[in-house]
Amino acid sequence: MKEGIVKSVSKSSTHTFSKKNCDKIVLIKGLGVEGDAHMGEKIKHRSRVAKNPDQPNLRQIHLIHSELFDELEKKGFNVNSGELGENITTQGIDLLNLPKDTILTIGDTSKIKITGLRNPCKQLDLKQEGLMKAVLDKDDEGNLIRKAGIMGVVLEGGKIKTGDKIIIEFPQKPYVKLERV
Repeated sequence: MKEGIVKSVSKSSTHTFSKKNCDKIVLIKGLGVEGDAHMGEKIKHRSRVAKNPDQPNLRQIHLIHSELFDELEKKGFNVNSGELGENITTQGIDLLNLPKDTILTIGDTSKIKITGLRNPCKQLDLKQEGLMKAVLDKDDEGNLIRKAGIMGVVLEGGKIKTGDKIIIEFPQKPYVKLERV
């Protein structure tokens, strides 16, 4: 679990649910993905802006593991990169079990600090009926597992493209489990 690769990159200049796959994306320190509707120092997700537009943007960038798409396919869903709103689709990293404040170095210069889990919303069912339930699970103790990816902030900017290596730098122990942000 020390490194993985970028399977695809995506962005959308408007608040659409899905994002368009691109050849590359450019990360801007402290803001997010250049040209993406969620870029900014303050929160851009519409439901959160309605509650408090002055919240810091802990959701500048959204990552999903491509292994989720394989799992969903076995359940009868057809989901491709970018369709669940992620900016970066990864392979080979257990994103959901990374601790809070893990730093991902992607490509030559980009660094992302993990802030928490994405909380899936009912828009998933508009994409495909039953999809929201399919990205939720329960562990052995009955705790909710959110599988719709993780969120982060940009510590260092740069270009990211398909095939870039992702290096994981764990925070100091004790690790803090990811919670929804």
